[in-house]
Amino acid sequence: MAHTKAQKAVKGNRDSQAKRLGVKVWGGQKVVSGNIILRQRGSKVYAGEGALLTKDYTVMALRDGVVKFVTKKGRQYIFVV
Repeated sequence: MAHTKAQKAVKGNRDSQAKRLGVKVWGGQKVVSGNIILRQRGSKVYAGEGALLTKDYTVMALRDGVVKFVTKKGRQYIFVV
């Protein structure tokens, strides 16, 4: 005989944890070496001079300075000047 279980949380009724992606430091703001500037999935934005693109596509500062967002030939770059 078919039964309906008690209406409770279903096994597949959970949502995944938010990953906190996005820009952490905006253009014109000061950064210290090692600061995370941007977290992303895939290389939507590339690292320019003074920045580093890590293996999980996070852009971080290699030196102290000011963040600058630049678009060159249709690609967006982050510089630390």
